[in-house]
Amino acid sequence: MSFIHVIGFGLKVGQFLLMLCYSLLTVISLNSFINDSSQMKANKSRKIWNKFVEIFSRNTCKIHYYYQYIGSDKFRKTWWKRLLILWIALGTVLSLWIFWYLRSQALEKRKEILENMCDERARMLQDQFNVSMNHVQAMSILISTFHHAKKPSAIDQDTFAKYTERTAFERPLTSGVAYAVRVLHSEREQFEKQQGWTIKKMTPVNKDKYNPEDLEPSPIQPEYAPVIFAQDTVAHVISLDMMTGKEDRENVLRARELGKGVLTAPLALIKSNRLGVILTFAVYKRDLPSNATPEERIEATDGYLGGVFDIESLVEKLLQQLASKQTIYVNVYDTTNTSDPISMYGTDALDTGLEHVSPLNFGDPSRKHEMRCRFTQKQPWQILAISTSFGIFVITLLVGHIFHATINRIEKVEDDYHEMSELKKRAEAADVAKSEFLATVSHEIRTPMNGVLGMLDMLMDTVLDVTQQDYVRTAQASGKALVSLINAVLDQAKIESGKLELEAVQFDLREIFDDVLSLFSGKSQEKGIELAVYISAKVPETLIGDPGRFRQIITNLMGNSIKFTEKGHIFVTVHLLEEVMESIDVETEPSSKDTLSGLPVADRNRSWAGFRPASKTEGPSDSVTLIISVEDTGSGIPLDAQPRIFTPFMQVGPSIYRMHGGTGIGLSISKCLVNLMNGEIGFDSIPQIGSTFTFTAEFSNPNEQQINGQSQSKSEFCNMQAVVVDPRPVRAEVSKYHIQRLGMHVEIVSSLTNVLSMLTNGSQTIRVVLIEEEVWNQDLSNSVAFTYKLKNLDHKIPPKLFLLTNSIGGSRQKNGISSPTVITKPLRVSMLAASLQRAMGGNKSNDRNGEIPKLSLSKLLAGRKILVVDDNNVNLRVAAGALKKYGAEVVCAENGRKAILLLTPPHLFDACFMDIQMPEMDGFEATRTIRKIENDVNNDIQNGSLPLQDYANISNWHVPILAMTADVIQATHEQCIRSGMDGYVSKPFEANQLYQEVSRFFL
Repeated sequence: MSFIHVIGFGLKVGQFLLMLCYSLLTVISLNSFINDSSQMKANKSRKIWNKFVEIFSRNTCKIHYYYQYIGSDKFRKTWWKRLLILWIALGTVLSLWIFWYLRSQALEKRKEILENMCDERARMLQDQFNVSMNHVQAMSILISTFHHAKKPSAIDQDTFAKYTERTAFERPLTSGVAYAVRVLHSEREQFEKQQGWTIKKMTPVNKDKYNPEDLEPSPIQPEYAPVIFAQDTVAHVISLDMMTGKEDRENVLRARELGKGVLTAPLALIKSNRLGVILTFAVYKRDLPSNATPEERIEATDGYLGGVFDIESLVEKLLQQLASKQTIYVNVYDTTNTSDPISMYGTDALDTGLEHVSPLNFGDPSRKHEMRCRFTQKQPWQILAISTSFGIFVITLLVGHIFHATINRIEKVEDDYHEMSELKKRAEAADVAKSEFLATVSHEIRTPMNGVLGMLDMLMDTVLDVTQQDYVRTAQASGKALVSLINAVLDQAKIESGKLELEAVQFDLREIFDDVLSLFSGKSQEKGIELAVYISAKVPETLIGDPGRFRQIITNLMGNSIKFTEKGHIFVTVHLLEEVMESIDVETEPSSKDTLSGLPVADRNRSWAGFRPASKTEGPSDSVTLIISVEDTGSGIPLDAQPRIFTPFMQVGPSIYRMHGGTGIGLSISKCLVNLMNGEIGFDSIPQIGSTFTFTAEFSNPNEQQINGQSQSKSEFCNMQAVVVDPRPVRAEVSKYHIQRLGMHVEIVSSLTNVLSMLTNGSQTIRVVLIEEEVWNQDLSNSVAFTYKLKNLDHKIPPKLFLLTNSIGGSRQKNGISSPTVITKPLRVSMLAASLQRAMGGNKSNDRNGEIPKLSLSKLLAGRKILVVDDNNVNLRVAAGALKKYGAEVVCAENGRKAILLLTPPHLFDACFMDIQMPEMDGFEATRTIRKIENDVNNDIQNGSLPLQDYANISNWHVPILAMTADVIQATHEQCIRSGMDGYVSKPFEANQLYQEVSRFFL
């Protein structure tokens, strides 16, 4: 039945693959019609895929067309029924053919078995007959040697009888052996006297009852062949004349003429009356040559040795030696007369269908014999052939039924497909409308907001009293909050539409964290909470990735921590993933003593418990995977709200929203951004204890920066010795990390007494001592005594004292005791350098928190002639005012066509700020036209078609054009570069972004 299973399984697999191929082709065909002209950043692999889909879709459309025709009502009504009938007819023919094939195979196998069994029996019979014949021939030689050649003879009847009896095993098929001597008529009387008996005639008087006394004397004839020696089993033939039997006489005459053994035809044996044959060899007086004539052989003949074969008993004895004798019938025939074969053994059994004939060779070429074999039973019913063919027929009917059901199903699927296609088109149209609506809303909201914030910024540059400045700052904060909310909503929309992609630019990781710390430093100082960042020294200085989106993730997580934390600390750590995984086995459960503020926190190990196992083989060889944890001691997340914490627009509860506000999409956006960075994000939160959020992000390593976490630009503090006084190890390590970034050598001690010991016994000169506010306020009298002792030490340059505090104005002066110079946390490199410079009499720069000073922008833009292109008059005024504030000469244009006229070489503009969405001609088209004009002019100058002096001796015209738009969806960096722009500036202007862009061209 395995054959049935194989066929059934093959048919099912074939039907499944057919449906799968159709589904796959249908899906590809549908996807090929999707509008792929979105405004997202297309990478090279996506372009190749789009090209492949475009080529494949043409052939897919044809396949889909033919399938639609095949599935149409017209085709189905006219052909499906015919195909079904044809299928059933083919299945019926196949089942009949399989029945015939299996039946013929079984018949051939049966024939082969019969042939092997019959040939085996014929071979055994023939081999044993040949053995017997050879031994009879050997006895003829023995008689010639010891009877005729010896005078007197050495053989008599007793000797012959004993010898033949003892050697009977060498003649397995003979019933007996006898020797007849040749006697001429003239010698008969003397011979009979010598033997003492009369030569008798061979034919008995009564065939049914043999009696030697009843035998008649042999009639007178020229010669006689009476038997003189005989084996005891055939002793009754002694004195019988072989010449008187018809078959025996012919046998004797042929034997002496041929000189070989000859066989008689099957005859009834004397006395037993059983069917047998006699093998006769002639005994000669002398050795004859091989070419002796028959006359010479007759003349030299002395007698005749005959072997009697009882065929029935001998064949029966042979078959008994075989275990399978009962499975077939065996018949032995003498076929010398082909028209009337003589049966020598066997019975006339019923015809069982098959018969095999095996030839027999008994050594007499004049006689032919064969063995015919038949099975004792007829061939059984071919159950396998019948069941297999019936199974194929049933499978044919089942497949026909499946075929019929599939056609009906296809008809239903087609109807559903047309309905879903219509719904899909509507959904795509709605998605396009949504994107266009978001783009329009973004532009329409950000454009007036640009004017509002720009005008407020310009208002701050005027003379205002304190109250007015407070009003303006409040309005600016509200406007920036609204812009941030718009950006968050638009980011969520881009994520939902799959149009958010990441940049790949080189950036300084530590500068990003310094910027974020500066952003939240005011709120942390107002609340008096500890805000700190620690980056492992193994983390590279610069990485390649999207710094803006990475900053957005950090800002979202730290913003939530600031919002929900009223006391304690917010601690951000950055490590390499493999660095953390190597140390995870030795970490223990955190205690309050091991935290930044001393308050208990959520276990950060649980926040990444669900991450994939780290593997060194994952990702490119130059990739760097960071793991960042944001730990706080805030209110925590309720247990029932934790499963939906990353759901968009989901708040923990209405009370939280009334207290803290927010849209509830920050964490959702962060998770999507982390996924785009091939990372994972998780958290662990304990209500009333705090939360720890951890995420991983993959970046590329430019392989050309320091990896020790120290600043590349060495300051005047390089190699100075500093001491941090802090009994809390985690907080001390954070302070040490930031101070080391200035190139200083840092030691950590737990008390002021240890500092005095170091100053007294140390061989190095300590220039800076930074004391934690907790240590200073713990015992003010001890602190005053420490200050006094410090001043009286015998040192040329006493160390400078600094007090590290979390809140503005903290520890300035208590109980009339003056405090050292205060450095307000969070610590940043720029703030530390400025504080140390002020205290140590160095550079008095007021730059704070890494911000770009106005003086730097003024140096870059002073005297520069800049073209500003915008269709909105308010935006023109804001942009022109912002650039003029830094000393730039600004020219305004209302549309792209005017910009083309102004920027056609030769001109005197150093840069151009180009709006993107403008009537008549947008910024992309205007930029492409300007680049084409510049390229034509450059080619003509190089070819000598245009004189160089007419173009201000400039052979390569390329004015920097920066995109300037409020449309954050369409104005992507890649679209700007593709159209020929050199950069991107979002409205309203920010000093840092403006400096970063223009510095690439004017430095």
